[in-house]
Amino acid sequence: MMEEKTSYLFDTHAHLGLEGTFDRDLEEVLRRADAAGVQAIATVGIDLSESKKAVKIAQAHERVVAVVGIHPHEAKEVTDKVLEAMCSLAKEDKVVAYGEIGLDFYRNRSPRAAQFAAFREQIRLAKSLNLPIVIHDRDAHEETLKILKEEKAEEVGGILHCFSGDVRMAWDCIAMGFLISIPGTVTFKNAKRVQEVVRDVPLDYLVVETDCPFLTPVPHRGERNEPAFIRHTAETIAAIKEVPFEGVAAATTQNARTIFRITP
Repeated sequence: MMEEKTSYLFDTHAHLGLEGTFDRDLEEVLRRADAAGVQAIATVGIDLSESKKAVKIAQAHERVVAVVGIHPHEAKEVTDKVLEAMCSLAKEDKVVAYGEIGLDFYRNRSPRAAQFAAFREQIRLAKSLNLPIVIHDRDAHEETLKILKEEKAEEVGGILHCFSGDVRMAWDCIAMGFLISIPGTVTFKNAKRVQEVVRDVPLDYLVVETDCPFLTPVPHRGERNEPAFIRHTAETIAAIKEVPFEGVAAATTQNARTIFRITP
């Protein structure tokens, strides 16, 4: 049973519009999130269609905001026409960031050349819109940092989603104005690297996310992940850092609101 909510959390990365995932019970999912003390949720697009759905969900729900972009898996589909449509969509009400964009050398579902091109083009688009960017980086740490630096991504900053780098990389990202997003994997016993990042990086630079329906935290592994479960991630961060849960909730929520430029 969840504790009575006394502190509020911001799930900075959820996929509420992912096809076939929350279609039947989204309202119940959002009610459970509210009961768990989740103040706000950023629902994230992975292609043009899912980004449109993210905006629609955000505009229909007060506590949900949208992030729109083309995931590296879909980089091969990025054309001038798609970028024009994304530019228009990113100007919609309740869009707070551009993403998730980046590189994925684990799945390699798009050719690397296409990933590099789409990443650079979308950073430039986000900069033209003055939107922070949400970065996907899987098995591509050096290349991701190189492109962020070359494209002067520090001009808008953003979030390193589902951070999987080491402490040194975290500080490189922080120096460019990025926050480090901690997912539910931090609750796994063998997740030593992300736990070390949590231990060494001050709360001033951390946010939390579910990446739902993926990466379900302990004690719900094997279940579909959802925003209400982010509380377990925040509690684990508090335990690692030996600080009160309320402090983690307050800091990470304020960090998210600041990077997304959300005012009360």
